[in-house]
Amino acid sequence: QVQLVESGGGSVQAGGSLRLSCAASGYTTRDKCMAWFRQAPGKEREGVAVISALGRFIYYTDSVKGRFTISRDSAKNTVYLQMNILKPVDTAMYYCAAATNNLCAQAPSEEAAYHYWGQGAQVTVSS
Repeated sequence: QVQLVESGGGSVQAGGSLRLSCAASGYTTRDKCMAWFRQAPGKEREGVAVISALGRFIYYTDSVKGRFTISRDSAKNTVYLQMNILKPVDTAMYYCAAATNNLCAQAPSEEAAYHYWGQGAQVTVSS
């Protein structure tokens, strides 16, 4: 059974930092694209950050560039999202997603490119 389990969410004040982790089990992710999406209340889910198998391709949505960093530890089958200088607009449920291939450079923020999803981790940023 494939599981993606996010951790590290929480509540912080604006300007603070959080680090999300996503541990995969039952599925080898080292040769697959991994991604973080988020969904704020009343809004559509959006792709936040994507990383290819060896980290040679990395994508960030414009609103998080310079503040968020995606990374992965293939030995631990885990992907991370370091979030700095958090803003209230970053408040959302954050989801980890795993693709079934390493072709994420073609359409990195397309949900259909990712087959497995975690349950989500809530991030709340107060002003």
